[in-house]
Amino acid sequence: MSAPRSEFGATWWGAAWVDAIEGRARLDPNRLPRGRAYARHGQVGRIELEPGTIRAGVRGSRLEPYEVTIALPELTAAQWDALLDAIAAKAGHVAALLDGSLLPEVLEDGRRVGVELLPTAGELRLRCTCPDQADPCKHAAAVCYLTARTLDDDPFALLLLRGRTRDEVWADLRERRGAPAPAAEVATDGARATGRRRTRPGVDARAAFTDAPAITPADVWAVEPPAPPRRPGHPPPLAVPPPPEGEVTADALRALATDAATRAWHLLRGDGPLDTSALALDAEQDLARRAAPLLGTSEFGRLARTAGVPSHHLVELALAWRLGGTEGTSILTHEWDPDPDTIDDGRDAMLAVGLRNVRLRVHRNRITAGPVQLRVAPDGHWYRFEKAGNRWDLVAGPAFDPLAVADPDIDDDPDAAPGP
Repeated sequence: MSAPRSEFGATWWGAAWVDAIEGRARLDPNRLPRGRAYARHGQVGRIELEPGTIRAGVRGSRLEPYEVTIALPELTAAQWDALLDAIAAKAGHVAALLDGSLLPEVLEDGRRVGVELLPTAGELRLRCTCPDQADPCKHAAAVCYLTARTLDDDPFALLLLRGRTRDEVWADLRERRGAPAPAAEVATDGARATGRRRTRPGVDARAAFTDAPAITPADVWAVEPPAPPRRPGHPPPLAVPPPPEGEVTADALRALATDAATRAWHLLRGDGPLDTSALALDAEQDLARRAAPLLGTSEFGRLARTAGVPSHHLVELALAWRLGGTEGTSILTHEWDPDPDTIDDGRDAMLAVGLRNVRLRVHRNRITAGPVQLRVAPDGHWYRFEKAGNRWDLVAGPAFDPLAVADPDIDDDPDAAPGP
């Protein structure tokens, strides 16, 4: 299904951008809902726009984000002259731009003089460092959808992608409309020949080299902190064991100290399991966190007995913590009401993996098809459950892309073969 215009492409020029992307993806449309999910749930980093180029990082399953680059042709100097002449000829066009809007008539005026302002599907060149060969891949699709929002907010972003900054466009329009330029702007020799009309005066070179540089907060923060140790530290032996009549044992103290050191190490590195540094956990979440690294060891059974929890339930909690931290444990029992677009993405994922002949049932944040159930958490992550007897076992997740958990063979693993 198409992305809602109120979400991506609220203006006519933003919608035309979305149409160009979706037109390019007609031969491989499965990445579009996945790209919308990535765009919707904050997987895309800062979008950088410059003449002819869009760049952004997109988080997948790797530690480092994938790098997406989208290129489109800049207009030539002759094309800019023709387009700006057409805009300047009508005061309403200039007034609309000043008000942050691009009139549809501008597009038609440009076409009459042989200039296509909006890109066509064939003009866009998309590159991503992920292994997926789809065109576009879901990372590039996510950047394209969020670019539509940027264009919605500022039509000059479209002009920038075609090769001119806001200041350059205004300088050209002022010249054509006969308005005096501000005193701070001066004409440069040969500017008309290069298509760059005006520049602002710089700083005298001698003054720049004689001024003492000031130390800014950015300079202080730029100092790299020392690297963390390669592994967590171990607590020293207890100088005096706890009283034998007390409820606290030496083993329990060592376990707590080791746990604190490990959590501090992960916090320092910033690469630990989800919620590894969280201190505001309830008793069940903290039990799940403690149990997760003990799965398969004799200590696991001891923890279950000490906590008075059945082993099978503690296994369920530990696996949920390993997969999704606090959200993973809460998704076992928590129900809530997502927005319809989120549910539609999950339903589309179920249909995309071939579950068309199985009745789909939706209950709040859960979508069930036979022995498979997808659940979405409030943070936008999806989890896959499979039925085992009378219970549902959590088997995969978290992922912002519901298709990645509906079909576990489809993911962002750079070592895996690209999925369909």
